[in-house]
Amino acid sequence: MIPCNASMGHANDDSACIKIDSPCERLYIDAMAEDGNTMFEHELKRLEKRVDALVRVCDQLQDENKSLKQRQDTLTTERATLLQKNEQVRARVEAMIGRLKAMEQGG
Repeated sequence: MIPCNASMGHANDDSACIKIDSPCERLYIDAMAEDGNTMFEHELKRLEKRVDALVRVCDQLQDENKSLKQRQDTLTTERATLLQKNEQVRARVEAMIGRLKAMEQGG
């Protein structure tokens, strides 16, 4: 309990508690409510900032993920093209080797 001014007509009794009358109690409750509201608003703003930061990180990760998927698609296409070209070159080299062997035997 909060002590009130002696001018409000309150006197201390033998116990450690001081009686709070209705006007003083109202001031105490209002002060506590304001402190609670201020703390709540501060915590709410802190959480809002954290959520905003998380949203920004999620947006960044989505952009990065999209970019990486596009890069993967490009690399997959390039790989398929290179494998096809490699197979064509192998076939041509094998054909040349076959012709050289035939020339050796016939020549």
